[in-house]
Amino acid sequence: MFSVTRELTFCYGHRLLNYDGKCKNLHGHNGRAVITLETPTLDGLGMVIDFSKLKRVVGGWIDEALDHRMLLHRDDPALPFLKAQDEPVVVLDVNPTAENIAKLIFDYTAAQGFPVTEVKLWETDSCFACYRR
Repeated sequence: MFSVTRELTFCYGHRLLNYDGKCKNLHGHNGRAVITLETPTLDGLGMVIDFSKLKRVVGGWIDEALDHRMLLHRDDPALPFLKAQDEPVVVLDVNPTAENIAKLIFDYTAAQGFPVTEVKLWETDSCFACYRR
């Protein structure tokens, strides 16, 4: 099996509902999405995928959909205020944990036809969550 991994960085804000700790407050992260693709055979150029294609498609989506946005649960009481201020908000049906954000990126990558097997989301330099098939 051949695999390649691409790291994509973005900034985002969030908070966790029903959480008893610092992350119950609005705050931000410099996130690193580490995306791994696998395939048993290589293409005609000898690649799993051209790294630039992954950056263009998935990185482009991350830049447009997640970068410099607040990721909030649909029941977050701050949501109406932020929307009224025309702040860029992504509304999720799940708590915006690192685990759920990793799955969100995984699902988008898979939906674009990439043979993704794992997405790690580094929330800080010492903490990451992972979603894999």
